[in-house]
Amino acid sequence: MSTARFATAINCMDGRTQLPAIEWMKREHQVDYVDTITEPGPVRILAAATDAAALESIKRRLSISVTKHGSTRVAVVAHADCAGNPVDKETQLRQLRVAAATVLSWDMGVQLNLLWLGDDWRVERIG
Repeated sequence: MSTARFATAINCMDGRTQLPAIEWMKREHQVDYVDTITEPGPVRILAAATDAAALESIKRRLSISVTKHGSTRVAVVAHADCAGNPVDKETQLRQLRVAAATVLSWDMGVQLNLLWLGDDWRVERIG
């Protein structure tokens, strides 16, 4: 395992969300690198838990980040104007909390950050 410090972001594939989430994780957790797991509308996928293949893919990629890079801090990110999850902010925030329970149920020993990116692309920590 590398001596570099890693965190992980489960984020939308939307390119507007990548840098703000990565920069926030690096700053808040003093890590060198942020592994990114991207899907269109990941909070919907994690909250609905109806797409077993997508869930398993996210879980497998998170496991690699945790076991191979030593990542212990994970952000689950939702954002405004999401093409993969075109619902209002309140719905996404509810999904974000359910998504957190899904990730924690995988028992990987990680600490979660729930992040919202509004229209201004600034990170708001939800939990």
